[in-house]
Amino acid sequence: MSATPVHGTWEPEPAARWEDAFLSGNGHHGALVHGDPDTDRVIVTHHTLVRPDGDDGHRRPPALAAGLPALQDRLLAGDTTAAEDFTDGRPLQWVRPFHPAFQLRLDRPLTDDADAPYRRAVDFATGETTATRGSWTSRVFVSRADDVIVQHVTAPHLTLDLSLDPRLPGAPAGLGIGHGAVLTPEGALLTLRARYPGSDLAYTGVTLLAVTGGTTRLVPPGVLAEGATGVLLLTRVHRHTGELDALAEGRALRELLHQGPAAATYDGLLARHLSRHRTAYDRVTLDLAADPAERALPGSELLARPHSPALLERLFAAGRYHLLSASGLLPPRLTGLWTGDWNTAWSGAFTTNANLNLQTASAAAAALPEVTEAHAALVHRQLPHWRDNARAIFGTRGAVAPSHTDGECGHTYHFSREYPLHLWTAGADWLLKPLVDHDESHGAQDPRTTAALAEAALFYEDFLTRTDDEGHLVVVPSYSPENRPANASWGTLNAAMDLSAARHALLTAADRHPRHADRWRALADRLPPHRTNADGALAEWARPGLEDTYDHRHLSHLYGVWPLDEINPYDTPGLAEAAHRALELRGAENDSAHGHLHHALVAARLRDGSRVAHALGRVLGGDFFHASLMSAHYPHRDVYNADAAHALPAVLIEMLVQSTPGRLVLLPALPDSCPRGELRGVRTRFGASLDLTWAPDGSATAVLRPDRTRRIELRTPSGAEPLDLVAGEDRAISVKAR
Repeated sequence: MSATPVHGTWEPEPAARWEDAFLSGNGHHGALVHGDPDTDRVIVTHHTLVRPDGDDGHRRPPALAAGLPALQDRLLAGDTTAAEDFTDGRPLQWVRPFHPAFQLRLDRPLTDDADAPYRRAVDFATGETTATRGSWTSRVFVSRADDVIVQHVTAPHLTLDLSLDPRLPGAPAGLGIGHGAVLTPEGALLTLRARYPGSDLAYTGVTLLAVTGGTTRLVPPGVLAEGATGVLLLTRVHRHTGELDALAEGRALRELLHQGPAAATYDGLLARHLSRHRTAYDRVTLDLAADPAERALPGSELLARPHSPALLERLFAAGRYHLLSASGLLPPRLTGLWTGDWNTAWSGAFTTNANLNLQTASAAAAALPEVTEAHAALVHRQLPHWRDNARAIFGTRGAVAPSHTDGECGHTYHFSREYPLHLWTAGADWLLKPLVDHDESHGAQDPRTTAALAEAALFYEDFLTRTDDEGHLVVVPSYSPENRPANASWGTLNAAMDLSAARHALLTAADRHPRHADRWRALADRLPPHRTNADGALAEWARPGLEDTYDHRHLSHLYGVWPLDEINPYDTPGLAEAAHRALELRGAENDSAHGHLHHALVAARLRDGSRVAHALGRVLGGDFFHASLMSAHYPHRDVYNADAAHALPAVLIEMLVQSTPGRLVLLPALPDSCPRGELRGVRTRFGASLDLTWAPDGSATAVLRPDRTRRIELRTPSGAEPLDLVAGEDRAISVKAR
C-alpha cells in the first residue's frame, strides 16, 4: 500500500460561514470552530437544546383506536382515500427544533501578523481543530473524558476580548438573556443564561478562563485579558428549569484543572480525551492508494476532484469522525450535533423513517459501538412513548415508533394528510435492526433489545387481525414512507416495507423468546409474499391493483434488501432480480443526498458495482459537501445536513464487505474507480474482524480474526464455499476480485 491516508482536513482561510466551520464533538457538546485569528467564533451546541413550544398537550399521539376497525373496513372494501380523514383534525405540527446555544467570541486587536501564513485544520484521530497565523495559535477539542469544550489560544503579548454571545441567526427576540462575569484565581468565570420565551426552561453556558501571564479585568458582558501568553477556556452548557448554580459549575470546571500534575494544561486534558476518542477512531481505516499530491490538498480543493480516490479516503475518514463525534447522549440528528442557526431545517430532528438509520448504517461494520449505544439510548428511553402510540392509534399492546422525534418525546404527533406518518407501523423493527446487528457482531444479546423486540411482536400480534381472500394477513392501514401509489392515497394496504418489518420483527423476537416462538413464527408465516409488478419490479405495495410511483427519493420498499437479509441474490434470486428492477426504475426525485446513498446501499447488496458508482458520483459531483466536510441535503450545498457525510462510509464498506451471522461476501460491488485498496478492522456479524486488500490484477486477500468458532458461507466473485473459523486463529483467504 501507499503512504498512510490523510486522517484530517485543512483550509488556507478561516471559515466565513458557520457551515464551513470545522467540527468537534463528544456526543453531548458540539463545537463549530471558525479559526479566525482576529475575530474567532466557536459556536457551542448541545444535544439537549430543543426549543420548547409551551404546549405539551399537542405532543400526544392522536386517540384514533376506536375508529380503526371502520377505517380497515373501508380500505379493504376498496376506498382508496379512506385514510385521509383518519386523524384527530390537528394541523401539521413539527417536533421542537434543535438550536445552537451561543458563540464564544474571541476578539483580538489588529496585529502586525495579518500577512503571515495561515492554516486551519482538524485532526480526525484526535478530534482537535487548530488554527495558526504567525505566532498566534488556537486549538479546540470536545473532551469525551470530561464532557467539556476545551480551547487554548497562545501568542506573545496576547490581548483578547472574550464574551459569550447569544446573537446567532434566528435567535428569538424574546429570549431572556442574563450575563455574568467574575474574576477567579485562574482568570475569570463567564456565564450566559438564556430563558426561552413563555417557558420555565432555560439553558446556561459557563466558561472558565485560565489566563497565563498578563492581566485580566471585567469588561461587561465579558472580560479582557491583556499581555498574556496563553488563555485556556473550559465551556459547558446545561439545559434546566429554575436557576443553575453557575458558581458550582465553575467549581466543577476548576476541579478539572487540578486532577493531576498534567491536568492543568491543555495537553493534559487532551491526553485524557484521546484514550477514548483515538481508540474508537483508529479501529477502521480505508486506504485507496491515492496520489500523495492529492492527499495533501485542502478539502475545498479536493472536493473539486470528484473522481479522486483521495476524496473518497478523506470523506470515509471524515464520515466516521463526524459520526463518532455526534454520538453519545443521542445518535446524530439531521444536522449531526451541529448548527449555527436557530431556524434549522426540518427542526434538526431525528427523522427515523430513513435518515437516522442511513446515518448510522456503518456503526456495526465500522466498529463504532459508541454510535450504536447512542442509538440504543434513544430507543430505550422512548419505549414508554412508543407504547402510548400503539395504544392510542391502534388500540394494541406493544410499541410503535414515531417517524420524527426531537430526542426527548417519542410520541407520534407529526403527521398530515400528505404525510400520514402516524400510520407507519414498521418503525420499531427498522430502529431495532441496528441493535440486532450490534448484538450479532459482538456475540451477546442485550436484554433491553430482546425485551423491545417482544414489544414489536406484541404489536403485530394484536394489529394483524384482518385477512384477504386467500387467507393471508393484511397490513391495514399501511404506509410506505413517504410515497403513495399512483392510483391511491398515501394510507393503503400491504406496503412492502410493512410486510418485511412485520415478518422480521416476529421472527427475530421468536428467536429470542422461545416461549412465544411458535405463535410468532406462525403469525409471520401468514403474511403475504412480496409481489412482482407488470414491469418485473418488486412492487412497493403487495396488494394487487396498487400501481407504483417510481420517481421518489425514498426506497422504503427495498427494506428487505437493505438492511434486512430477506431478499438477496443467493437465497432469493428471483426476488433479488425484481428488487434490482425496482432499483433501476427508481428516480432521484429532488436529488436528496439520502436518496442517492440509500440507492447505493441497496445496489451494493444486489452486487451492482456500476450502480453504486453512479449513485456515489451523483453525490461527489453534486457539490454536496461544505469545506468542513459536513454535507448538505441538496446539491450546491443547499441545507446543512449530515446524511451524506455519515452514510458514505457505510456505502464504501458495503461495496467491499458484507456479512450476516452465517455468510461473508467479499468484493460484491467493487467499482472500477477503486482498483487498489486496503480496508482494515471492519467487524462482521459472525464475530470476526477483517482486513481486506485488493489489487488491479483482480487478486485480493482477506485476513479474518474470529472470536467465535463457527462455519460460515464464503461468497466471492468466484463463487461460494464453506469456511470454518476457529476462535483466536487468524484465517487468510485469497480471492479473485474479477
